[in-house]
Amino acid sequence: MTGPIKVLLVDDQPLLRGGFRALLRAVPDMEVVGEAGDGDTAVQLAVQTRPDIVLMDVQMPRADGLSATARITADPRLPGTRVIVLTTFELDEYVFGALKAGASGFLLKDIEPEALIDAVRLVHDGQALLAPQVTGRLIQAYVRAQTPAPVVRTESPRPAIGDLTQREHDILVLVASGMSNKEIAAELVLSPLTVKTHVSRVLGKLGARDRAQLVVIAYEAELMGGPRTSRP
Repeated sequence: MTGPIKVLLVDDQPLLRGGFRALLRAVPDMEVVGEAGDGDTAVQLAVQTRPDIVLMDVQMPRADGLSATARITADPRLPGTRVIVLTTFELDEYVFGALKAGASGFLLKDIEPEALIDAVRLVHDGQALLAPQVTGRLIQAYVRAQTPAPVVRTESPRPAIGDLTQREHDILVLVASGMSNKEIAAELVLSPLTVKTHVSRVLGKLGARDRAQLVVIAYEAELMGGPRTSRP
């Protein structure tokens, strides 16, 4: 039996951290393993506590949430840690920055408590997560954005999209569209297990950490603006 989902809280507002702490501690399958009020401390605590999920504020002193996210997701000591970025601002550059920094989720702080708990479980399960308010416009805005994101990860060159099979290419597009494995299975008339296998292969071929990075790759390759590829 697996243990509780370990969560690290990062926000420079103690009152807000206290609210998140009370909420998560009331959930049987979650455990708050630490709290930080700035990005530098967040990185240090992440290495010490090895959380499954980091709830990360954007605007903080010393080091902001985007740079802290990039440092956490790039740290080889934290391969299983996923970051959900939380902000009060519905600004495109924060969405872009969070995704480019390696975050697996982006939510606004006015999210309902039950939805936040669901989000933690969803990202822990390997899904990418974007606030409903920003998902609809994200594709076009990302492709035409002129200003680089605040943090760009440069670990190693990614293999070409052309290395994917046609089926894997189709699944990449559907993942980037925000569809779950179950929805993709229905769309392509496949079993969810088969879709999961294909997604794993796409992750491996493109050197992506998780589904959120597949979203970034698909946007950067401009796969989302054209007609849908034909299905075999």
